[in-house]
Amino acid sequence: MAEVLYLALGVLIFLITVALHEYCHGLVADRLGDPTAREAGRLSINPLRHIDPFWTVLLPALLFFSTRGQFAIGMARPVPVNFLNLKHPRSDMIWVALAGPFANFALAALLASIFKVYPLHFLLYAVYFNIGIAVFNLIPIPPLDGSRILMGLLPPGLAFRYARLEPYGFLIVLVFYLSGVLYSVLLPGIDLFCRILEIPSIRF
Repeated sequence: MAEVLYLALGVLIFLITVALHEYCHGLVADRLGDPTAREAGRLSINPLRHIDPFWTVLLPALLFFSTRGQFAIGMARPVPVNFLNLKHPRSDMIWVALAGPFANFALAALLASIFKVYPLHFLLYAVYFNIGIAVFNLIPIPPLDGSRILMGLLPPGLAFRYARLEPYGFLIVLVFYLSGVLYSVLLPGIDLFCRILEIPSIRF
């Protein structure tokens, strides 16, 4: 029973975390001139509106079972953003991309402060989830947020060619996962923010 409750709480944390992440992307895009997410009904914190078969289901499941329930990460279906609608498309693209990870870092900081008063494992895992999803999304692989930031910084021609990798993003992430590269990027990033927040580092 305890294991079932742990799994249910983990799934709940994960869904709330990725829904908040995508909601903030859509909200910032909406404020900067692009109503696409709002018109598509994606400007919502309802997790059911953001589920993606690979990013929200398959990848987290692979990570969860391969680490025997100690670690999982993933993302929701990216909210639609028409960057041409933004007031300043190239620079605003960066702010839209940063909104999701920033929201997760902010929530992690809030939960970490609560954890220091009420040291419950549930809260600690929630912090790990939020930091992990923020770090994961900052990896510059399309369609992850790090790629949007990089596109906003690259010269237009190079950014366009880089964006053409997006259909293969899930395959690249799978290769990173199978080769172990994904862990070598995620775990140091998570540990860094754990030290900043002065909470126990994640351990396998």
